[in-house]
Amino acid sequence: MAEQQHIGLLGGSFDPVHRAHIALAERALTELQLDSLQLIPAANPWQRAPLAATPEQRVHMLELACAHNPKLHINRSEINRGGATYTIDTLRQLLKGPVYYWILGADQLQNFCSWNHWQEILEHVELAVAQRPGSSYNTPAALAAELQQQHKTLHQLNLPPMDISASHIRHILALHQDPTDLLDPAVAHYIQAEGLYRQTANSTDTDL
Repeated sequence: MAEQQHIGLLGGSFDPVHRAHIALAERALTELQLDSLQLIPAANPWQRAPLAATPEQRVHMLELACAHNPKLHINRSEINRGGATYTIDTLRQLLKGPVYYWILGADQLQNFCSWNHWQEILEHVELAVAQRPGSSYNTPAALAAELQQQHKTLHQLNLPPMDISASHIRHILALHQDPTDLLDPAVAHYIQAEGLYRQTANSTDTDL
């Protein structure tokens, strides 16, 4: 009998994907001993402002950023589904069998109990949280109680905080400054070639 697979899931707007996203994905692969990790670009995240790049542009940037690591894959389910993006809909579509780990930042952890059907989400996945600048590992009381009831553990990823955000990168680009050190070189080249983010954006986002 084949061993049960362990698969990481990292959702976000990836607008654009940056070094902290990939560092988190690779740390999760190592610390959680995952067989693979799927990055899941959102179609239309319901808790943030409209996205600047198109779905296909964001997918292409993800492909460029993940090209060096064969354990990183792009899951297009939310892009293909379109419309408002809810994590629970994505999880309900997953193949049965593997153990799934949903990767999120400490800031997202604080809002987790506002997610649609958040209790059911915990039935589908293990949670693994990474620290973000200005956020703590404090687990909301309702989430802690539900984890205990479902006999689940909140896994912690020992990733040094990286003060990088997609909104900051978009702001730098809108000012016609160079964010190359925050991006994979291939992604930086693509953004420049496509002229992306030149007229955006001061919006904040909750993706990693």
